[in-house]
Formats: sequence, C-alpha cells, structure tokens
Amino acid sequence: MTDDDSTGRGGIERSGRKRALRLVAIQASLLSAAAHVLWAWPRLRSGDGQRAPIFVLAAAFTLAIAVATFRGGEYRRLYALGAGTLSTFLLGFLVWHRSAPVEAFLADPYAIVSKLAEIVGVLAFAALYRLAPPTRVALERRREGRREG
Repeated sequence: MTDDDSTGRGGIERSGRKRALRLVAIQASLLSAAAHVLWAWPRLRSGDGQRAPIFVLAAAFTLAIAVATFRGGEYRRLYALGAGTLSTFLLGFLVWHRSAPVEAFLADPYAIVSKLAEIVGVLAFAALYRLAPPTRVALERRREGRREG
C-alpha cells in the first residue's frame, strides 16, 4: 500500500492520516453491514417484506468494499463506491421513513448505530477520495512496483 500522494510529497504525517482514514472507513463499513444483518436476520424466515433479503445482500456488498479497501491500493473509484454505498443506506432510510424519520431513527437501536457509522464512513471515504491520486497514477505505481519487485 503506497501512501504517497501524486506529487511525491508523502511522508509520515500524510501517510499516517491516510492509514487512519482507511481504518475508520473500513470499521464504519463493517459496523453498518453488521447492523443491517442483525436487523434483517430474524426477519428473513418470517417473510416480513422484501427489505430483509435486500439488507443482507447490501451488507455483503458493503463487506466486499471494506475488504477491498483493506487489501487494495489507493483507488479513487473504490473510495467513491464506498461513500456512495453508505450514502445510499442513509438516503434509503430517509426515503423509507419519509413521514417520520426521526421517530424511526430513535425507536431502532440498529438504525442509530448504522446511520452514525454511515455518516462517519461517508466522511472517511470522501476524505480518502480527496487525498488519493487519480486512478491512472495509482495503477502506474502498482505496475512500477511489480517491475521492481
């Protein structure tokens, strides 16, 4: 994982900030996915609407993004995907509970945990996106690293 920026001005402070942001983004994604699975799991067998299976699939997708963020290099597209996925959860909650989102938020502990994690995750992924080099630069660095290694 290369933590230098595209101008070559990397360093301990910049590298440490990116590493911390990646960990925050990963943990927020995992927490959001866990909250969605915990909410959906008991409802899967009861046939309680279509949200439960969708939540499980969305949580699996979020988990894949967290794993890719952990294992991958600095890819703006991945960070945009992470921020977009967590933003979709937030927006989906507001649309689903459009008549009383605050009451729904306060009545469900899983909603409280997941929405707070999603807000933190969106901010972390957005910051990573801003700090990451363009994708072509990241791919070029990866190719150079393979040639040297």
